[in-house]
Amino acid sequence: MPSRPHPLPGAALGLVLLLALGLPALGLPALGLPQVQVLEGGSARVPLMSGTPETPDPASPQVIAHRGASGHAPEHTLAAYDLAVRMGADFLEPDLQMTADGVLVAFHDATLDRTARGPSTYCTGPIRERTLAELRDCDVGSWFNERFPDRADPAFVGLRIPTLEELFQRYGASVRWYPETKNPDERLPGQPPMEEVLLDLLHAHDLRDPAVERGQVLIQSFSPASLRRLQELDPELPLVQLLRASDATPETVDAVLDAVAEYAVGVGPNRALVNEAFMDAARARGLVVHPWTVNDPVEMDRLLSFGVDGIFSDFPDVLGARIRAWAEAGDG
Repeated sequence: MPSRPHPLPGAALGLVLLLALGLPALGLPALGLPQVQVLEGGSARVPLMSGTPETPDPASPQVIAHRGASGHAPEHTLAAYDLAVRMGADFLEPDLQMTADGVLVAFHDATLDRTARGPSTYCTGPIRERTLAELRDCDVGSWFNERFPDRADPAFVGLRIPTLEELFQRYGASVRWYPETKNPDERLPGQPPMEEVLLDLLHAHDLRDPAVERGQVLIQSFSPASLRRLQELDPELPLVQLLRASDATPETVDAVLDAVAEYAVGVGPNRALVNEAFMDAARARGLVVHPWTVNDPVEMDRLLSFGVDGIFSDFPDVLGARIRAWAEAGDG
């Protein structure tokens, strides 16, 4: 297997180094999660997966748990997030939707129908039209058992939609975060801007400064307008622009990335966009590259061969194993 390309120079390497620094200590013994390890100088980190060096590797690609360990447990549930942490994921990725009463919850779709079960009055239709109290009646675990009987678990039945506040309370600064603003412009009258609520929660849970100082929180969106609003609210926050496969072509990639570099530190491209030319263009602008969503080990290897800085995956355990294999091959 070929060795991984030499770590990138310049601004992009700087952010990767920041992402690899230790985290403030916060133990989570009630969850059965790995005990936070205090390092020299008072920083701390959750131990990574078995076989990973105890000292973080600044050049190691980041394992981004897409909707938690959503290949093994129902997406955006505490079961999926707990498992992702136990598997050693570098980042937890909550998609953010806003309820009718202005609460941010971890949920992917704009509508409830795919993953929610429960009273049709509350558990179908647009999530932004439901209050948090109404959503509390929705079961977002049973669908997984129906869809994936080989991975079914009775414990998944009855799992609820967590709020972002609950996630921050549960894991705090013991993990790194990669929230995405979903449908940020589709607000009901009286709903606050999603970006303002997110920033309030970062401040309330002492995550804003770690986000700026060491990339403990990266905020992503498909909406350039949402990211630019965040930049206006707090110019120091690290932002990542998501790209669909149709958002850039070989002819337009330079212009697209020029625009992104005005407000973001990185880009999250559909994996189909990533090739040598795309990586060269991103590197030239100091942008980190985190493609999505990759569950096939062969595709993981292809992306790692280009030197991506991290990958979104439903299977953080599989991705972590491929990253370790590349590291071992490079050391050999």
